[in-house]
Amino acid sequence: MDKQCKICRRAGEKLFLKGERCFSPKCAFVRKAYPPGKRDSERKHRSTVTEYGTQLREKQKVRNVYGLSEKQFSNYVRKVTSRKGDPSTMLYEEMEMRLDNAVYRLGFAKSRREGRQMVSHGHILVGNKRLTVPSYTLKIGDVIKIRPGSMTNIPFMGITEKAGKGPIPAWLSYDQKKAEAIIMGKPILDKGASEFKLTSVIEYYSR
Repeated sequence: MDKQCKICRRAGEKLFLKGERCFSPKCAFVRKAYPPGKRDSERKHRSTVTEYGTQLREKQKVRNVYGLSEKQFSNYVRKVTSRKGDPSTMLYEEMEMRLDNAVYRLGFAKSRREGRQMVSHGHILVGNKRLTVPSYTLKIGDVIKIRPGSMTNIPFMGITEKAGKGPIPAWLSYDQKKAEAIIMGKPILDKGASEFKLTSVIEYYSR
């Protein structure tokens, strides 16, 4: 079974790591909504989760959703906890303002993993400059678009027409005619509606 599918089953919820497949009947989490390695007799029994276990699970969830290694993620946490302000809010900003995440949010890519590949292979321009670093931190006013030379490749045909039609965050604005997006502001963390409990993540690393 695919590694991404096992991550979702271990987390106990869909993390939508594989794009469209996660919405189809082929989704492994739909067919096997229990942790990998569990026997039939163990599936109905849930072990008591400690506070530490909850924090660890939340940390792993956020790290896997954004596709980061433990070292990369812990560096982000260390960075935001050294500043003044709410670390959970700043951590959310850091994750969302990554170039590979913006490419996914715009609809250029079906998943963050695919967005990371598009950036790494040089298909994305930021301010007419070709960037190959998925972790590049975007700034307000940055313009993102697919490299014109890449538009002739079959995988990219029709992408710009589909982009921006789905729900995109308020901090991103997509111009269908120009086939480009602009960073309008910073992502705002709504702790009440967020799928992440970033406070638990900060507490995990504060131990």
